Amino acid sequence: MTAPMPVLPPEPPVSGADGVEGAGGRKTRKASGRKRPTRLLAPLRETGKLFALAAAVSREMFRRPFQFREFVEQFWFVASVTILPAALVSIPFGAVIALQVGSLTQQLGAQSFTGGASVLAVIQQASPIIVALLISGAAGSAICADLGSRKIREELDAMEVMGVSPIQRLVVPRVLATMLVAVLLNGLVSVVGTLGGYFFNVILQHGTPGAYLASFSALAQLPDLYISEVKALIFGFIAGIVAAYRGLNPRGGPKGVGDAVNQSVVITFMLLFFVNTVLTTIYLQIVPAKGS
Repeated sequence: MTAPMPVLPPEPPVSGADGVEGAGGRKTRKASGRKRPTRLLAPLRETGKLFALAAAVSREMFRRPFQFREFVEQFWFVASVTILPAALVSIPFGAVIALQVGSLTQQLGAQSFTGGASVLAVIQQASPIIVALLISGAAGSAICADLGSRKIREELDAMEVMGVSPIQRLVVPRVLATMLVAVLLNGLVSVVGTLGGYFFNVILQHGTPGAYLASFSALAQLPDLYISEVKALIFGFIAGIVAAYRGLNPRGGPKGVGDAVNQSVVITFMLLFFVNTVLTTIYLQIVPAKGS
């Protein structure tokens, strides 16, 4: 008569993510930290998808048919929500720059250069940044919310089933609208900011109008306006692409759309300041200062 087989105690259960089923139906524990590289690569994956969307939009811009009516509607919407705030914000920006530069030049004994320094600061730096922030905050958030609501209602999936590209039909007109409005709005902000700086410098700091204009003509040059417009164009493209990307990829239903709007604004701000630093560095290295 054979002895009975000993009964082994049951093994403790293994949590789903940490165990895999082995031979005999038993679960063995995986090596710890298996999913950690995936979490570390998530930002890189999102960045790659963002660049892929930018490349797809750039490619679809030249495809026919062009959605002209959608472009006009989006252009009018973006312009209507950004013109007045941009004009109002540019006045205190120009005033603060003029007052600060004027105070500094008085301490250095170079008050005659106040006009040129303040106007260059407004045109090269303040104007494109103001335009980009307003387009991202006002128009970009609306674009992201619109695309996100279409996504959760499965309208974009229906368009793809019917053979219509959502990028060509919806994203391209919105990105082109933000780019064109940014370029045009940059000129308005530059003019209003310059006039505001002139008023505060001449009236409050008792500067000389002739010296203000003479210093501007002595220090400023045409490439300063070119780099300002190029910055506005690139910033408008970035704002439109980021808003469209977050709108096309919401998570968690309606709440995810709201989170995507907030994320699009924050991501756009970070990218704008980084790109502005790169463009300014390149410009100052390529274009020599006037009179040097």
